[in-house]
Amino acid sequence: MPSPRAFISYSWTNANHEAWVLNLATELRENGVDVILDKWDLRPGQDAYTFMEQMVTDPSVTKVLMICDHAYVAKADQRSGGVGVEAQILSPEIYARRDQDKFVAVVLATDEQGKAVVPTYYKSRIFVDFSDNSRFVEKFEELLRWLHDKPLYVKPELGKPPLFLISGSPVVMGTTARAKRALDAISNGRDSSDGAIDEYFSTYVENLGRFRLASTDGERDAPLIASLDELLPCRNEALGVLSTIARYRPTDEAIRVMHRFFENLLPLLDRLPESQSWSDGDFDNFRFLAHELFLYASAYLLRYERYDALGSLLRTPFFASAEVLGGAGGATTFGVLNQPTILLEIRNKRLELRRVSPRADLLKKRSGETGLAFVHLMQADFFLFIRDCLDCITDPSRGQDWFPHTLIYACSRSETPFEVFARSQSRTYFARVCRALDIDSEEPLRQVVGAFKENKLQVPRWQFDAIEPLHLMAFHELAKRP
Repeated sequence: MPSPRAFISYSWTNANHEAWVLNLATELRENGVDVILDKWDLRPGQDAYTFMEQMVTDPSVTKVLMICDHAYVAKADQRSGGVGVEAQILSPEIYARRDQDKFVAVVLATDEQGKAVVPTYYKSRIFVDFSDNSRFVEKFEELLRWLHDKPLYVKPELGKPPLFLISGSPVVMGTTARAKRALDAISNGRDSSDGAIDEYFSTYVENLGRFRLASTDGERDAPLIASLDELLPCRNEALGVLSTIARYRPTDEAIRVMHRFFENLLPLLDRLPESQSWSDGDFDNFRFLAHELFLYASAYLLRYERYDALGSLLRTPFFASAEVLGGAGGATTFGVLNQPTILLEIRNKRLELRRVSPRADLLKKRSGETGLAFVHLMQADFFLFIRDCLDCITDPSRGQDWFPHTLIYACSRSETPFEVFARSQSRTYFARVCRALDIDSEEPLRQVVGAFKENKLQVPRWQFDAIEPLHLMAFHELAKRP
């Protein structure tokens, strides 16, 4: 990018003023501005007025600085002396230019009312105020940014309207006031925080039940996508509460309330006992949402290194009905929140999308507006998978419950292992992570790796792709450093 070329117009008020201008010009040149100043560029025998006119109208001169003290403004308004001549040239140039970014007044003085002293033809335009010498450094940066066309504040790119604005009437869950109350209580450390969180989550679950999918003989996957889009603002609201708990209040009681929230979602994941008729997939919107919310809750707790809290959340059994569990009801693991969503597979076939994991694709797509990078969601998915495998080692009679859908995007992962495991090369850090994995050494992980090799535990696979668990958890480097 070429350096800006700037001409300085000023009045020879006195020696001190000329020295100030010379110092400003010198500092600007030292900062990449090609300054044109009469003291440097006007030679004996040259016509001063012609020089001034050339500098103002020369297209190679991209910026013009008018150093405005009382003498400069008086001469410009009265059209006297060299400044008056420049004013006659400058004023029509300023009024005629559409871009209005070539000329700027550098103000050194104010009037009796404290207003900036500028020529009449410059009134109402933005200036750079150097009248307070104690703010010279700040104002010099402002001037330098203008000269280099590098403003401090850059307008962000225009985004797309939220889906809930495009898709019709927004969903009203009746939870907004309770969400604000919970967030305010948490942020201010109030004793009522846990009660406010519980009230919000209870209302959320109660009202979410109104959005069950209706059975249809048509394209059954379309209502699922429409419902998930419609519920997106409600999901984002819940994520705000979950992330705030993870960041500011990962107490035993708050995590217990969070656990009860997910447990209370379970009846929505299958038919109600009083239901007379239903179809597979009628609950897929709730299944997707419950899984997504739990994945984010785990990701937030990992991101803020709340390993004790995550361990508590994962360790506590979930009680579910016989319908949800597909057999006898009772206690089960967090894997119950990872239910199949058959309508996404139906959609994949109907539209001939040929996607290996439409669920992973949708999770990735919906992560864009959460403020949490998708890699954090993948890390949480992998962590839950490993934790589930550890539980299988502890209880060989049970099967694997957590399938990490998002890790389809980690099959060709060539960068470093997930952050939580990369940091676990430190023995001290690994000891903290162990509390979330519910282990006290790397030995159980070594047993998991052995079970992978013996095919006693299955490594997630998608057609011809599979993840590399040892690489993703930096297995050979765990706890090798102090």
